[in-house]
Amino acid sequence: MQDSHYPGGELELFAGAHNWKRYYASRIRPYISGDVLEVGAGIGATTAMLCSGRERSWTCIEPDPDLARQLSSAVAQLAGPIVPTVSACTIADLSPNPTFDCILYVDVLEHIQDDRGELRQAAERLRPGGYLVVLSPAHSFLFSEFDHQIGHFRRYNTKTLAAVSPELTRLHEVFYLDSIGIVLSLANRLMLRTGFPSQKQIKFWDRFVVPKSQVLDRMLGYRIGKTIVAVWQRTA
Repeated sequence: MQDSHYPGGELELFAGAHNWKRYYASRIRPYISGDVLEVGAGIGATTAMLCSGRERSWTCIEPDPDLARQLSSAVAQLAGPIVPTVSACTIADLSPNPTFDCILYVDVLEHIQDDRGELRQAAERLRPGGYLVVLSPAHSFLFSEFDHQIGHFRRYNTKTLAAVSPELTRLHEVFYLDSIGIVLSLANRLMLRTGFPSQKQIKFWDRFVVPKSQVLDRMLGYRIGKTIVAVWQRTA
């Protein structure tokens, strides 16, 4: 997301992964309240899943102008008591004065070269007690041609995410999701070596793998998975 034009094409591909979106939404929704900032909101599929209408306000920022136009149209169709606002900008373009109770980076931080600087700016815009939530692909050994094509700089693990913890916050929680999906990703990395997955592959993963991962993830204590989630809380 360093360039204002997003290089990836996976947003539409994963937009229909409803089981997956419901799953991670159930895990991070407890942190989403008050005034929310969603960074890199894309085409609005994440917004539609996470914005419950119980928040006080929801602000979407998206630096790609084409995606921002699509995003504006998408959020205007949302049924609910609040309508998210959309700005074609980055967090650096926001005034430090508007502060938020929750800032979300869902499949975004891995696209940003200066991830440490990005999270520092996010923490500065959090109210005391507010939450900074990051969801990203996990494990550098899974980095594939697909990651390269859609503009990922890296994948994370608990150590590398902790290393970019911003000042003014404490690391509240880190966990993994999709323990079975990690096997599929590893197979693709070592054997198939494909770029973009097909729509058929995404549907299979979402329909059959994700529900099984939900069960296994609980059994494993959320210690294994192809996706990592970190939550920081702004200190007083």
